[in-house]
Amino acid sequence: MLQRDYPDQVCSIARSLEIVGERWTMLIVRDTFLGLTRFEEFQESLGIASNVLTNRLKLLCDEEVLERVPDPLRPGRPKYVLTDKGRELAPALIMLMKWGDRHYATANGPPRLTLHAGCGGNIGPDLRCDRCGKHPAPGEIELPPGPGAPRAKRAGR
Repeated sequence: MLQRDYPDQVCSIARSLEIVGERWTMLIVRDTFLGLTRFEEFQESLGIASNVLTNRLKLLCDEEVLERVPDPLRPGRPKYVLTDKGRELAPALIMLMKWGDRHYATANGPPRLTLHAGCGGNIGPDLRCDRCGKHPAPGEIELPPGPGAPRAKRAGR
């Protein structure tokens, strides 16, 4: 089994990977940016085993990337929301997505678009809106299904 930490690496990338480098972790963070907050939502979206999801959510909460808060619609059940520290991952997620779009998108195009909610412009690899020139904050970024998304997702299902 691979070890999770990099004790001999004095490097911020290595330290960051100790938190977000495990399989599923960044996908959970991505789904949180997309509005998912409940255990069952993450499980359905990702098809992840419940024990793995439990461990990843615990890690993300322990590291203050996510916060576990009471769900007012479901007493006794938590929901998971991004902290400020978690929201700071938005540029890294977008850059990783743009890299994946460039090198691994289907012939139809990217599965998600990155749009500036303020004006509808596309956010480029430099994280700048191509329409207004601004660098949107994480809360000003929309990620609707793109031309490479499965048909059901493009139709809103």
